[in-house]
Amino acid sequence: MDGLERPPLSSERRMTATWILERTASPRFPFRLSIEQNGRLIFAVRTQARWPGPGQQIFCLRESGLDPAEPLEPIERVPVAHLTRLGRKLTVVLDRPTRKRCELLVVQKPRRDGAGTYEQVFFRTESGIRAHRSRTHLELAPPPSPLAVVVDTAERYPWRFPGAVVERRKLAAGDYALLDGERVAAVVERKSFANLLGEVGAIQALHQQLADLASHEAAALVIEADYRDFLDPARLGGRWKPAHLARVLAELAALHPTLPIIYAGNRKLANLWTGRFFAAVAARRGDAAPGLVRELELRYDPAPRAAGLDEQVRIAVLEELPAGFAFAELAARFGDTPPARLRRVLQQLQREGRIVRTGAGRGARWERRPAQ
Repeated sequence: MDGLERPPLSSERRMTATWILERTASPRFPFRLSIEQNGRLIFAVRTQARWPGPGQQIFCLRESGLDPAEPLEPIERVPVAHLTRLGRKLTVVLDRPTRKRCELLVVQKPRRDGAGTYEQVFFRTESGIRAHRSRTHLELAPPPSPLAVVVDTAERYPWRFPGAVVERRKLAAGDYALLDGERVAAVVERKSFANLLGEVGAIQALHQQLADLASHEAAALVIEADYRDFLDPARLGGRWKPAHLARVLAELAALHPTLPIIYAGNRKLANLWTGRFFAAVAARRGDAAPGLVRELELRYDPAPRAAGLDEQVRIAVLEELPAGFAFAELAARFGDTPPARLRRVLQQLQREGRIVRTGAGRGARWERRPAQ
């Protein structure tokens, strides 16, 4: 333990959204699928099946309103580990061992009379996506207009961006920036092999620079070298030991986990990657989300992803519960969790040699084993 008091598990899960499946009385749409967070309904559709079969996608009907008198039979409630928008789709990851990844695709179709569009929603799983003919389609179309790129005035031999509108001015962070109007939409810090070796001598300043870079919505550190170049004694020429540089590069990734570090190989490929990155960011910003997806984004609170339920059970067993605890004590800690899932985690820890069971029946106890 680190000496800090761990918040109760209920507070760790307080912001978690919940996937709720209920049975309805409708023969056409016999299931209601909804997502709630903190008692707020943020999404609800009527579906034709509980979960799509292999290679299938299920047509859903967006719920216009819920009659309080409608009979609904609860089927399952599952914590949502992650929910986000990818283009016109909502991707959902459920906190359970199987049947956990799915998406809700929202399509706008033109009406036959030409008077606007209407919405269609499809419920698909990972296996269904892999089997569908659109599995190779990219999410983003090319940006509709030329990119607006700013090159920092300190760049002596700048990269080129054919077809883009390029200007030179001082940037607050990074060496290259993509503009959306007058706003900075993305930034890239460029490092050559020699440049990064020099920065290692002032590693604390480099960390500050990268922290500033990572504070932007879209940013990347692009290096004009391969990772192996920093571990090659012949290229290093005795300036730094390869083992030290391996630690430095690992530390950069660990202390700035939201900042992509791209080892592009050389100047040409680094320039190419940055141009494609800027184009993708511009396309994403110009991609209008369908109404249903936009509404969910406004309602959903994307709290940082907490430990999954299995991980929380492991922590409780190995760190929090008293030595020689009974299964009933674990079940009381996780009152909403099916006992079968708790037993599965205990059996996994037993196979790993982390715990051992003594006794049988209601008198059985679980003992922790010292870490090897």
